[in-house]
Amino acid sequence: MVTEQALRVNFHAENGRRARVGHRGVRVRLLANLGAAALALAACSGGLRNGVFVKEGVRYELGAPPDTWRKVELAENDLAFVAPTSAHSLAVNSTCHDFGDASLEVLTSHLLIGFTDRVKVSEEPGTLDGRASLSSRYLARLDGVEVELALVVMKKDGCAYDFTYVAPHGRFDEQATTFQALLARFKTGARR
Repeated sequence: MVTEQALRVNFHAENGRRARVGHRGVRVRLLANLGAAALALAACSGGLRNGVFVKEGVRYELGAPPDTWRKVELAENDLAFVAPTSAHSLAVNSTCHDFGDASLEVLTSHLLIGFTDRVKVSEEPGTLDGRASLSSRYLARLDGVEVELALVVMKKDGCAYDFTYVAPHGRFDEQATTFQALLARFKTGARR
């Protein structure tokens, strides 16, 4: 809670003389500035609230996985979740600068960095939120462990969006409907 406190402040007027500002004017400006700063900080920090993700310059809807999935922090991702009883994971990211005019294939290849022994199972063009998208399935290894991947990328209004689903080898279908539901609810909002 911000408490109001009277401050005596002296400012120099343009002519070099001291101009005295009373308690009331400083209090009003101080509270207004604190309120504006709090709003600015809230707008700059990203977060998922009521199925809407917001961060500086971007807003999108996607809902969220079931409550049993645990939200985790994953570097360079807007959102990441891990299933409660297995090693299944979901990640979502948006990039609205520094991706140039990369093709959907190039954006997909960037998601594969760090995975070894990659084998493409399928690749399908599609539509997501009214724009062209590319969905890919891969078998790969992450730190020597076999995994199955579903990757979806799309570009819209100057931003690239990517969605990643990672499943233990042989267990892809167990949580695939959660990933598909997340994609089905995805919708971009006006850029902020």
